This record gives sequence, C-alpha cells and structure tokens, in this order.
Amino acid sequence: MTDYHKFDDIRPYRDEEIPAAMQRIASNHLFPLVAKFVFPELTVEQAADKIRSFKTIYDFQHDAMVPMNQQVLEGTITEFTIGGIEKLDTSKRYLYVSNHRDIVLDSCILMYALFRDGGHNTGEITFGSNLMRGELVIDIGKSNKMFRVDRARNPRELYSTSVHLSEYIRYAITEKKQSVWIAQRNGRTKDGIDRTDQGVIKMFGMSGPKDRVDALDELNIVPVSVSYEWESCDILKALELYETRNGEPYIKKPGEDLNSILTGILQDKGRVHFQICDPIRRDELEALKDVPNVQFHREVAQIIDKRICGDYRLFPNAYIAHDLRYGTTRYSDRYTKEQYDAFVARMAELDKYSTDPVLTDIFLGIYSNPIMQP
Repeated sequence: MTDYHKFDDIRPYRDEEIPAAMQRIASNHLFPLVAKFVFPELTVEQAADKIRSFKTIYDFQHDAMVPMNQQVLEGTITEFTIGGIEKLDTSKRYLYVSNHRDIVLDSCILMYALFRDGGHNTGEITFGSNLMRGELVIDIGKSNKMFRVDRARNPRELYSTSVHLSEYIRYAITEKKQSVWIAQRNGRTKDGIDRTDQGVIKMFGMSGPKDRVDALDELNIVPVSVSYEWESCDILKALELYETRNGEPYIKKPGEDLNSILTGILQDKGRVHFQICDPIRRDELEALKDVPNVQFHREVAQIIDKRICGDYRLFPNAYIAHDLRYGTTRYSDRYTKEQYDAFVARMAELDKYSTDPVLTDIFLGIYSNPIMQP
C-alpha cells in the first residue's frame, strides 16, 4: 500500500478537511460573487450558511458543484449532448485523456454528465499549479477533487514532478478507486489543433510495472473529445497567439488566469458535445510491445489523437471560418446566413484590439483548423 501522506503536496482534500475549507470559502471576500452565480436564489448570508453546512466532498459536489454546472448548462449552452457513456463500466475506474478547450469546464462538465447520465462516481481532476493560486481557488478546487500538477522549470524538476504525478495518478486509480481526468497536453488548445503530447504518455508509464503494456493497460485509458460551437475564450486565445506569433514568450497579466476561468464559464457556448471515445485496448498496446520507447509513446499518442479527432463534432462555425479564411464557398451548404452573420459579428469584436489581418487569420484558424485534423 502507498504511504497515506506521500502525496500531501498535490492531492485533493479529504472529507475531514472539508468543514474547515467551507468556513474559509464562506468567509472569503470574493464569496459574494461566487454565491451570486451558484446560488442565485439565496442571499449571500443564506449561501454562506449552506456552504458551512457541508461536511464531506460529496456534500460540496452534490449541493454546490452540481448547481454550478446546471447554471452553466442552462445559462450559457443552448444544447448539451454526450455520447459513448455506454462504453464505460460503473465498477471500473478510468484515466480520461481529453482535448482541452476550457480551463475548468472540460473536466467539470464531463464529471457532472457521467454522474447525472451514467451513474458514475465523480473522478479526480488535474489542475495546473499556475492556476491553483489564491485561497478561494485552492479551497474550491481541492474540495472538488482537483489535484495540483506542478509546472517544472528545468529538466531535473520535470523528471521528478513527472514521476510524482505518475505515481499519484496510478495510486488514485488502483488504490483510491477514483477515476482521473487529464488534458492530452500541457495547457489548453489555443489554435484549434488537438494533439497529444507523447511526454504525457511517457509520464503515465513512469510509475507502473516494467512492462510498458501492463503499465498503460492498468490505467484504463479513455480518450474524450470535447467540442464547443463557440470556442471558449476565443478572442483571448487569438490575442495570445497574436502576441507570440514571432516566437516571443507570452507574459501573462495579473489576474489573467482568473479572467480566463470566468470568461470560459460565463461566455455563451452555443451547442456543446462530449464524446466518450473507445477505450484504449490491450491488443492495441500489445501490437507496439517491440518498438523502441520513443516510438511506443508516439504511437500511443497517435491512437488517442485519432480517437479524439475522429469523434470531434464540427459545428457550422468551423465551416464558416474555413470559407472566410480561404475565400471559398466550399462549405456553404453547412451553415445558414444567420449563422454566418453571427460569426462575422463575433469576429468583428477583434477590431477593438487590432485590425491587423494576421489577428483575423489566427481567429479563423482557431475555428477552421479542426476540419484539417485527420
């Protein structure tokens, strides 16, 4: 058995830590903003009393996170669908590897939908250390089964943090009996191109049996494809890519991460589809057992990419962006004039920041690039 305290530096809260965390959340100076969104029918004082009454992770998730997700689905999403839940077994625990478009919602909506529609227990969620800042964010995140992924600054740190993360993921799945969500790469997809970092696959195997096939097979890897009609933080992503187009490092502004989180939650998303892809089978891994390590990790990543890209749902905005970007009417049968006009109006908001056609092209690429994915 793994040492109970080995992962205290990154793990989510345990039930016995919830009452103190709830007290801190309810007393935080930013709590009225949270309460207004999660519990719009309650006064701030009533919401604080409700939060303070929670004694377990289940209480917090069922009575706070479920309402929050319902608010998101009802207030910012015109239609939410999820497919493939029947591929999962409620008695098994999985490692969900997802494309990453929104900081918070990709994982939270998935867990909510699996709980609501499939009878699955909620799983644990990776959360970057760059985002796990501020007492309120930390308390909400760790009470919602989020665990910290440290951002390494040099190769030595990268190795040690990768081993530690790998050990925790395996511990969560095999000993704690918790499913885990992780993005297919470090950070969100900002250009619309979903690609799994083979380093993530390497990390998965660092803590397992010496046999590479056994190490990955034990984790029950399930790719998940997330599709938003209106890309989360589309303008913010375009501006970031624009600022770094010449290879310059991007310097985040104070509060930018929190602004991206709130924008993603509050922005209208149109239709949203989550697809549970086919799980990675042992025979697929066995077919790669004799290839060199680097090729093994690359080909497993490609299997995940094929699943995610193959199940990605293309909405009219993708086709509109393609036709605008390339000056064609190739996909004009895939959208209406009303949809076209709405997209052009959204794109016009870029003019507040710059009229450079390069920025426009970046924005169009965010939406149209998925069409080109294999």
